[in-house]
Amino acid sequence: MTGRASGPKLDVDALIDNPKTRIVVCCGSGGVGKTTTAAAIGLRAAERGRKVVVLTIDPARRLAQSMGLNELDNTPRPVQGTTGDLHAMMLDMKRTFDEVVLAHADPERARAIMENPFYQSLSAGFAGTQEYMAMEKLGQLRSAEQWDLIVVDTPPSRSALDFLDAPNRLGSFLDGKLIRMLTAPAKVGGRSAMKFLNVGMGLLTGTLGKIFGAQLLTDIQTFVSAMDSMFGGFRERADRTYQLLKAPGTAFLVVAAPERDALREAAYFVDRLAADAMPLAGLVLNRVHGTGAPQLTAERALAAAEALEENGSQSSSVAAETLAAGLLRLHAERMQVMDRERRTRDRFVSVYPDVPIVEVGALAGDVHDLAGLREIGERLGGGGEA
Repeated sequence: MTGRASGPKLDVDALIDNPKTRIVVCCGSGGVGKTTTAAAIGLRAAERGRKVVVLTIDPARRLAQSMGLNELDNTPRPVQGTTGDLHAMMLDMKRTFDEVVLAHADPERARAIMENPFYQSLSAGFAGTQEYMAMEKLGQLRSAEQWDLIVVDTPPSRSALDFLDAPNRLGSFLDGKLIRMLTAPAKVGGRSAMKFLNVGMGLLTGTLGKIFGAQLLTDIQTFVSAMDSMFGGFRERADRTYQLLKAPGTAFLVVAAPERDALREAAYFVDRLAADAMPLAGLVLNRVHGTGAPQLTAERALAAAEALEENGSQSSSVAAETLAAGLLRLHAERMQVMDRERRTRDRFVSVYPDVPIVEVGALAGDVHDLAGLREIGERLGGGGEA
């Protein structure tokens, strides 16, 4: 892409080679190559000597496919065919929740919690559970001290950064009036106090029972009672992981394509990370188009094509001139795309002049194996050159 706007360049190799870099979080909207970027960074870092695990929170199977794995689950799996130490895994929300319960409750209480119908619904898909469990899993991986580098591939939407809100959301839930009320009978001492409170709780649960159903309310009360001693630990671990994300050893990479909507989403991510004081390393601008003949403008190519087409009817080499004219028109279209991408990128740079950028040239086809990931990694590390 010609006419690059001024601005700092993102040095991905320096980032992943730095032993102080322990976590890289890739975020961005859908369809911009975020999962491929995360996998390519993980592969490149591993083959440059670091022990790497790539964690995807995106439930799609693209990461497994690109790494030649049949499937990914909640356990890091070694990636074969690399010259480095690379593992990959996909967040299993329910299994992570189960692991937390088993690790922080005695066997009898853990069994009671995991058999509770409300817990089963909560761990399988309750709003906000995925984000919190992503924090839990990241915290587990980091505390294990088994990996030099953890690369996180987030979901393909603005909710990719919802895990930043997980500690506050969890705290709001645990400190909510309903939860406090449901746990209050077990915490109030004295027979008279209990008698008075039970009258109030009877009225409350009677009303809630009509709204939610008596059995559901009973399941919630049983769940809250069993989990009560663990609530503080949940919040404490989430807060620790949140602080870990703000630490110097973490780097956020925003991934985008050189298109208006994708860069608008990228601007949202940049602003959100700045608002939360998260360490933004830079922007990966994916699938940037280039050409081997940048001196031939779209206007000149179209003019030459028209001249060939006009002369073609009077020439004996009609087929050759028709082919040449077609190629010139294709080149003109490519130059127009490049010009549009440049203007879109320059608008972003004008608003965020201090955000380092690396441009990654578009490949001829989709990335579906380690060879493709290596090529993307080379373009990332080599400054995006095709």
